[in-house]
Amino acid sequence: MIDFFHLLTPGLWFVVAGLLMPFVSAKYRTGFSIFVSLLGLLSVLTLQVGQLSEWNFLGQKLILLRADVLTKIFGTVFCLSALGAFIYAAYTKCAIQYVSAFLYIGSALGVVFAGDLLTLYMFWEVMAVASVVLILSRKTERALSASKRYILVHIVGGLILLMGILFHFHDTGSLIFNSFQTPSLGAWLILIGFLINAAAVPFSSWLPDAYPEATIMGSVILSAYTTKTAVYTLLRGFPGWSILIWLGAIMAIYGIIYALIENNIRRLLSYSIVNQVGFMLVAIGIGTPLAISGAAGHAFSHIIYKGLLMMVAGAVIYRTGKEKFSELGGLAKSMPWTMGVAIVGAFTISAFPFTSSFVSKSLIMSAVESTHSVGTWLVLEIAAASEVIACSLPFIYFIFFGKKQKGTVLDAPLSMKLGMGMLATICVLIGLFPNLLYEQLPDAQFIISRFGGNFVDMYLHHPAKVLTKIQMLSFSALVFFLFLPYLKRRDKISLDFDWFYRKGSVVVYRGVSLVLNGLNSKLDGLVRVRFITYLSHVFKDAPVRLILFVLRLVWRVRYDNEAQLEAKTQVVRTQLLTNTSPLGYSCAWVLFGLMVFKLLS
Repeated sequence: MIDFFHLLTPGLWFVVAGLLMPFVSAKYRTGFSIFVSLLGLLSVLTLQVGQLSEWNFLGQKLILLRADVLTKIFGTVFCLSALGAFIYAAYTKCAIQYVSAFLYIGSALGVVFAGDLLTLYMFWEVMAVASVVLILSRKTERALSASKRYILVHIVGGLILLMGILFHFHDTGSLIFNSFQTPSLGAWLILIGFLINAAAVPFSSWLPDAYPEATIMGSVILSAYTTKTAVYTLLRGFPGWSILIWLGAIMAIYGIIYALIENNIRRLLSYSIVNQVGFMLVAIGIGTPLAISGAAGHAFSHIIYKGLLMMVAGAVIYRTGKEKFSELGGLAKSMPWTMGVAIVGAFTISAFPFTSSFVSKSLIMSAVESTHSVGTWLVLEIAAASEVIACSLPFIYFIFFGKKQKGTVLDAPLSMKLGMGMLATICVLIGLFPNLLYEQLPDAQFIISRFGGNFVDMYLHHPAKVLTKIQMLSFSALVFFLFLPYLKRRDKISLDFDWFYRKGSVVVYRGVSLVLNGLNSKLDGLVRVRFITYLSHVFKDAPVRLILFVLRLVWRVRYDNEAQLEAKTQVVRTQLLTNTSPLGYSCAWVLFGLMVFKLLS
């Protein structure tokens, strides 16, 4: 059975399911989706470390399946996230959303398990196309505009990635995807291609621009895969590249700054993704075994709790039809279950002790401390404390408390409750039993045995560590409530680097339009109006001109007077133009044509 499961790659189950979905009856789509997700999860869990599936293509070795500890942990969380999302999305029967979701998830798994750059690139492009359909499926003008910008960014990123692969293949003659030890043009281009999908600054604006415009189901699924697939590729290809430390630190602060002023609930969560991926990039840049494990563990944790918070946002939008903090408030009594799991998600995103994020982020902070880089440590501590002020408490307070709204709404549907409950349970379980995560990470024994004994007891759950974290988060909460009047959300649009294609593109378009349309107008007047008119006139009278040219050579022998020659020419021209010429002229023209034809042949 294992060989059948692992014929190619676990992502194959999702790709095949996506192709079959249009033929599945609407009432069976939820059950079918859950079954496929469980099948995919079983496929990942039963993989043996070191297992390979190799194929030969044009003399190159393609590896569609490479199983190791890193691929298994990402594959596991991808399938868990898919399972929770499909349970949550049982309320919808839209076939196109299911098709695109399955192709998107399957291609993300394909990237993770790919052992060569060509296979990775093919799945990378399918992932981009499938994900844009989840945005388009909302069928609004804003979704259409956002999807256009989204696909353009990812097309550019894909082309840069392809250029990097080609340069790398030219330099090395190999397509195998391993760590890039030596910087080269190909490696740098591949890095940029990965960073665009990771929403690294200054390429980050596509994420908060697109994710909030997707369908409810779409935003839940989108939050889990594109950026974390990029994190995986960076873990695999660029551990120890110090530039990632600085990029990650910038992302950690950058996401917080924009989350502080954001009014849309899903845009806030999108900026929080930028912030959290920043922590992962810092760890990848450090590149030590502890840091790599921390980045992988935090990616696992982040997929779960960010999916949970996106589910909460979706449930609120589903019941109220509103997605701005300024329009929400007072839902605590109407939606108690949703509020409860939202609190779990908010505590987790803040890395509160005994939650999964505390478990994973502690690894990253421990790795940073081991480098003795005070600046990096300080930036990440500020970013971690600011999560409470910018994301966690605003999300809870402005949706469920704050001002009261008129009327009441129902709590989330049962399927949404079950999906949110599943992810919230994982957040708490990992927080209470950290080894559930630690034992799956690269260098697991190193982590568990750290500090000469037990990392969990000696570092993670040490009373001083827990108390310090609670004090820091409590102080952040105090700051939030003290400055609450200044932190209230207002109905406005915030622009970051997307200014360049929202506002700046208008300037570029006008400049290009002025130059190119002006040039086009000049050429149109020169070619179409003048040149074409002249050619039309020339070819319209060409036979007459040719006949008169030949006849005038003969007439010069007969007429010595130039005036007589011109008079004769005018008479014949009139006859030819009015089709009243004698038969002889026509015969002469035919004979002349035959002579030319004979000469040419």
